[in-house]
Amino acid sequence: MNAFFSRLAWCAFAIAVAAAHPIAQAQSPVRVGSKIDTEGSLLGHMIILALEAKGIRTENKVQLGTTKIVRGAIIAGEIDIYPEYTGNGAFFFGDEKNPAWKNAKAGYERVKKLDFEKNRIVWLEPAPANNTWAIAVRKDVAAANGLKSLADLGKWISSGGRFKLAASAEFVERSDALPAFEKAYGFKLRPDQILTLAGGDTAVTIKAAAEGTSDVNAAMAYGTDGALAALGLVVMDDPKGIQPVYAPAPIVRADVLNRYSAIKNALAPVFRSLDTQTLQTLNARIAVEGQDAKRVAATYLKAKGFIN
Repeated sequence: MNAFFSRLAWCAFAIAVAAAHPIAQAQSPVRVGSKIDTEGSLLGHMIILALEAKGIRTENKVQLGTTKIVRGAIIAGEIDIYPEYTGNGAFFFGDEKNPAWKNAKAGYERVKKLDFEKNRIVWLEPAPANNTWAIAVRKDVAAANGLKSLADLGKWISSGGRFKLAASAEFVERSDALPAFEKAYGFKLRPDQILTLAGGDTAVTIKAAAEGTSDVNAAMAYGTDGALAALGLVVMDDPKGIQPVYAPAPIVRADVLNRYSAIKNALAPVFRSLDTQTLQTLNARIAVEGQDAKRVAATYLKAKGFIN
């Protein structure tokens, strides 16, 4: 009899604990994805660590693939949350001509509205950073030929300058990436002037340019890349402002956010702290110093007091 009542007491206690901590009753873990590049891994791990610190169980699907793969996965319900960039909304919704994408706040508000209406995907608070696409040239090549901007680069390439770019297939093929630069600045790369590398990791393209792999002397880069200066590359200015603002933000399926409302408050202060210089520094620790992305993420979050 005493054992029976002890079991009853234990059950009552367990129910009380579960009621007090509803997140602990998670029906299933939140599946966290990211793109395959350095910053994707960094931000993906930050999301995992921040959610776990709030008692939200996660499933690690970091570095799942390219933009197309990760985007398809969240729309299909195969992942629940991942870090995306506001400027990609122009590409996702065929809205490239809208001037809103060139403004950080307007671009965020537009993609937030479009994605929720069409896909029930919620864009949470973005970071105050701009990870826009860019073309970086070896410093020695830039200095020897007076290359400071894409306008300079376009004229030099068109006049027969020896140029070869390391880039991902996505950068080469997407209408808002290399083709947009070519159209705006009056140059056209031949197939033999492009070394297409798998994935979208700029750490690989930048390294190829720095080392002169297959005669490469320029690389696809991102605005928050930390390896550029360390490896002797300079970003060409974009005086025409061709690229949209690419502010990183966590995006999450609405039904998942409804189940785990703590996600929003867990991630807002984290992303709010990530300006361009901070991301460059953190990315450099991974791409240049060879540190593990998860460790870099954890060290930063602990230093900021976001996790214990």
